[in-house]
Amino acid sequence: MKTVIIGAGAMGSLFGGLLSFSGQEVWLVDVWKEHVNAICSNGLAIEKKGATQIISVNATTDIRSIGKADLVLFFVKTYNTEKAVSDSLALEKEDTLFLTLQNGLGNEETICQKIDRKKVILGITGQGATLLGPGSIRHAGWAKTYIGEPDGKMTDRTNQIAQMFCKAGIETEVSSHIHDLVWEKLFVNVGINALAALLGIKNGQILDFPETLRLLDSLVNEAVEVARRKGIQIEGNPIERVKTVIEATRENRCSMGQDLDRKRKTEIDAINGAVLREAERLGIPVPYNRMITDLIKVIEKRFAQG
Repeated sequence: MKTVIIGAGAMGSLFGGLLSFSGQEVWLVDVWKEHVNAICSNGLAIEKKGATQIISVNATTDIRSIGKADLVLFFVKTYNTEKAVSDSLALEKEDTLFLTLQNGLGNEETICQKIDRKKVILGITGQGATLLGPGSIRHAGWAKTYIGEPDGKMTDRTNQIAQMFCKAGIETEVSSHIHDLVWEKLFVNVGINALAALLGIKNGQILDFPETLRLLDSLVNEAVEVARRKGIQIEGNPIERVKTVIEATRENRCSMGQDLDRKRKTEIDAINGAVLREAERLGIPVPYNRMITDLIKVIEKRFAQG
């Protein structure tokens, strides 16, 4: 299966490297020329538990040079989804599939504005990765990946993708309730990303302080209440599930933290900001998510001001 990954940041590079190492034809597409050039010249360096592996992966800044694809995987930031989808049309053939493993809410709607919904597959991943520099990442978290059809049907094509991922060492299951799982992943991002980003800490350090644990509880509980009011089916204890993910990605610096470290725009609008928007529609107060969204927004504005 010829797979093109649009967005070769930490997570896109991780999936691209693992899939390529397993024998799949993979292309990474990114606008960061230094990163692409490093991968083309030296291979992709993946650090894992103190050891580094160099993997050969195709990489380019020119999506039109790749030809047609069987699978297009979106790993761009949510605010870049619209452009990524427009660019990906150059890869489309009759049976091309488009899979999003992006954070937050809203990507499905953006993708389906330009791509036939019948070709779109949704997913979430619990893998964690940190971008160390051009051509170099750290694999810093291991948890399941889930994919599924938007209409909940179990299909051969999702099973084929799941098997391909599993062969590459990416533990993956197919779900008939992928929208519920997208919200469950949102709970994880709501509880980790902005909090760890603002404090300048790794994921695992959230569990080390009573103050951060209280903030985690408040942020996630607000999001859970919004989800319940929207009719999302929630199983088990969301707080404990978030803590389990934190422990599994203890050494990872979350993506929003990496964005702040590099003084870049974050995905706050698709995470805590998405909870805030849904809460406002429902008339539910979410003071903790509003506060943390505002704090990130101020930092972003300061970056924009130089």
